[in-house]
Amino acid sequence: MRNSKLDRTDVRILAAVQAHGRLSKSKLAEIVNLSPTPCWARLERLKAAGLITGFHADLALSKICTYSEVVVTVSLTHHRKIDFDRFETHIQNTEAVTECFATGGGMDYVLKVVTPTLSAFQDIMETMLEAELGIDRYMTYIVTRSIKNTYPNVATLAAVPQ
Repeated sequence: MRNSKLDRTDVRILAAVQAHGRLSKSKLAEIVNLSPTPCWARLERLKAAGLITGFHADLALSKICTYSEVVVTVSLTHHRKIDFDRFETHIQNTEAVTECFATGGGMDYVLKVVTPTLSAFQDIMETMLEAELGIDRYMTYIVTRSIKNTYPNVATLAAVPQ
């Protein structure tokens, strides 16, 4: 659902913090082309409205440590709310699962799992199967390299009338 109370300046602020993370008041104002105090007030309003959910740094993980990244598709045996809730609760409590998407179509979920080794990944999958989460089948895809990893362009998305 689109927030119809956002104007172009709000979108520029959102795009700036998405691209640069936490910025000083003066730097954000410079990027957005607005004076610092009203710019900061708008940022605080956007945060209070829940439109900014956090700030983080993108790390060059491959320069820090070795790791295995695996994409997993999962299909559940049953499709009742209780089955989805049980699976999703388990995933929320599994640190190595860094992303999880509920999907329509042939599979119910797509997960991204990051572990120190493939053996550690296999341990996680065995734990999931032993937890009786109702997994009917799963497929694993070992990531060999990342081609693109970006965020959506908020300015482009917000410009489309809904």
